[in-house]
Amino acid sequence: MLTAIPPFDIEEFLRRPLVARVATNATNGPTVRPVWFLWEQNAFWWITGSYSRVAQHLRRDARVSLVVDTCDLGTLEVLQVNVRGTGEIRPFDPQLARRKLVRYLGEDETTWPRDFHDFDEDTRLVRMQPDRLIARDLSKQRAADPN
Repeated sequence: MLTAIPPFDIEEFLRRPLVARVATNATNGPTVRPVWFLWEQNAFWWITGSYSRVAQHLRRDARVSLVVDTCDLGTLEVLQVNVRGTGEIRPFDPQLARRKLVRYLGEDETTWPRDFHDFDEDTRLVRMQPDRLIARDLSKQRAADPN
């Protein structure tokens, strides 16, 4: 799966509450969407439902590409994890979904927006198993102050 020795701790990086951009193959070409994700069991997990066409896309073509990255202009940290793999629709697992949502919304569920409590019967999880994972550290250092 991992194509080279990673330049940073991938597990630690993927525990951060970052946004992944997920590309699937729609009937009229690739489509990309941002998702909150959970990296667990050597797979990416995210929630989907009737509001999204991702399930249709994956039934037609299970190939998925995904990127998680940072671009911090203050520190010039630029880290990337680029992944290709196979996505599959799984039944909704409330415990897994909660672990994911806690990363982004915090432990106190009473502060969460209502739509993160009221999942309907169409809610599913996507599990994306990486076939290839490439990590890059493209961070920069500021030039020394000449004064």
